[in-house]
Amino acid sequence: MSEPRKQDPLTVTVRIMGREYTVACKPEEHEALVASADYLNERMTAIRRRGKALGAERIAVMTALNLARELLALKGHPGVVPPDAEALEKIRQLGLDIDHTLTTTD
Repeated sequence: MSEPRKQDPLTVTVRIMGREYTVACKPEEHEALVASADYLNERMTAIRRRGKALGAERIAVMTALNLARELLALKGHPGVVPPDAEALEKIRQLGLDIDHTLTTTD
């Protein structure tokens, strides 16, 4: 069996919220794909932990909306105001507090 050429796609299996997905990507995009899947898994899992028995589809839509808003804020889209540094820190700390509360009361 010959080694794959640089332009041959890789088949990568990623895990998101306990489910495996097989995705094809260029070899040079492998690292970015894995990092993206890990980030998406973290974001979706955080929403699942905070929600009340939300289904995977609803969690995916909520995560996509949050990520889209963040992207638009970074791009300077009119009407989407990026939070200031102090607000970002408060949001981060609130998330940590929620995660801590959820893990200690389970």
